[in-house]
Amino acid sequence: MTKEERQQLEAQLRRGRVLASAQRHARILLKADEGPGGPALTDDQVAEAVECGRATVERVRKRFVEDGLEAALRPRPTTRTYLRKLDGRAEAHLIALACGDPPEGHARWSLRLLADRVVALGIVEEVSYETIRRTLKKTS
Repeated sequence: MTKEERQQLEAQLRRGRVLASAQRHARILLKADEGPGGPALTDDQVAEAVECGRATVERVRKRFVEDGLEAALRPRPTTRTYLRKLDGRAEAHLIALACGDPPEGHARWSLRLLADRVVALGIVEEVSYETIRRTLKKTS
């Protein structure tokens, strides 16, 4: 690691508003620094000093070597794609149901009641009340 990179990491640790993961990664890189003036600790020693797993130390060091300092400090973007439980047709049914009268014995629709009714009507196989909440919040 160069002297400039080391100074940049130390300055980042002194700043207050930095992501905790970025601070942890900066500490890992500083403890693992094998350059002049660096402590050159092993992965196990760094993991113990920074209080993280050995695999985290290995991943951060690998990203630093392959992609550079900035890539090692910021989180890796996710590649996961989430499939929607409710398509446009199901959302329309849900909104119509929520705007209608609540079931007998209830003063109003709850999220759990809506989720159960949507499943009972066969609109979707399963859905959580949280999905119902997000859908209604988005469309209200």
